[in-house]
Amino acid sequence: MRILFLFVVIALFNNCNTKSSSHANDFDSIFDSVFKADEPGGAVLIAKDGKIIYEKGFGIEDITTKKAIDNNTLFNVGSISKTFVAFGILQLAKENKLSIDDDIYKYFPDFKDSSIAKKIKIHHLLTHSSGLPDIRNVQGDSVFYLTAKDEENWAPIKKADSLEFQPGERFNYSNPAFNGLALIIEKVSGMKWQDYIKKNIMEPAGMKSSTITDGPYPESGVSHGYLFDGKNYFEKDYGEEPTFAAAGNGGVWSSVNELWKYEQAIQKNIFLDSVWTNRSRTVYNFSNWKDSIPPFIGLCWFITKTNNENMIGHTGSQGGFRADYVWLPEKKIFYVILCNTPKSLGALRNKVLAVALKEE
Repeated sequence: MRILFLFVVIALFNNCNTKSSSHANDFDSIFDSVFKADEPGGAVLIAKDGKIIYEKGFGIEDITTKKAIDNNTLFNVGSISKTFVAFGILQLAKENKLSIDDDIYKYFPDFKDSSIAKKIKIHHLLTHSSGLPDIRNVQGDSVFYLTAKDEENWAPIKKADSLEFQPGERFNYSNPAFNGLALIIEKVSGMKWQDYIKKNIMEPAGMKSSTITDGPYPESGVSHGYLFDGKNYFEKDYGEEPTFAAAGNGGVWSSVNELWKYEQAIQKNIFLDSVWTNRSRTVYNFSNWKDSIPPFIGLCWFITKTNNENMIGHTGSQGGFRADYVWLPEKKIFYVILCNTPKSLGALRNKVLAVALKEE
């Protein structure tokens, strides 16, 4: 009898942060139209007012083992990884171990043109506004970039002899910028940046299964990324996708369940205080902005609109993996989807949030 009581208590505890959705069938209909049970697919989690209202896995994580995807399946989250690197930088800034107004010459005095490095601040890297050109020869030396890590992906950028625009004038998305930021974490903390993020962000957030690539990733225990050639699925991740090993821009592996823990930790200021958290999610004020569109990025997070609602979020795309991470602050709706094969996530987001916004 005591054992039965214990199981009941555990079940109640495990479900205390979950409530059933009055629109579960609507969500099922949306995702069932996109994913097939015997093909690479994805995992979804939707929360509202701090409660999970829908979570489900679709398809398989590995076409060889046919293991089904669930809410604990680990996916490469692509560029959502950049938010972890950004928070690492902001933690060090909060501790006065660096300033986001530091020029990057302080950390990389081996730049070919020191005058360029002295113009660029850490906040320019965080906001994709440095003006640094991506001069990596990925196509011409694709074999090298199959295994090249952060240092090797950042090294060519240090050889730049000109800028595409002056730092802070406009937005130009940069993957190598976050390889550089990851290396700054190492220089300042004295730790491998992956270890720093695990210790200072993932562990406090309760992300026990999430990890970060540092070279090749195990063949088992994770989903694999796939593309479809019209007839068959073929693997497209480590060893097939150039720059996949460059972890600062896309090396985090996580599940929808643990990304929800991450978002909760952000909102509760578990690993960063409210001042810095709010700065990260407030549009950065550029004094010399010259782009035709207004700024729309905080310290890494994108601050835009979706379904006529204010949105804070980030997407991810790497190899066969795709991801979408969304927080609607006014409606207190969180939505994350992780896929191991490309899907039209923008269209999916619109449909999902249209239903979530009607949720009672």
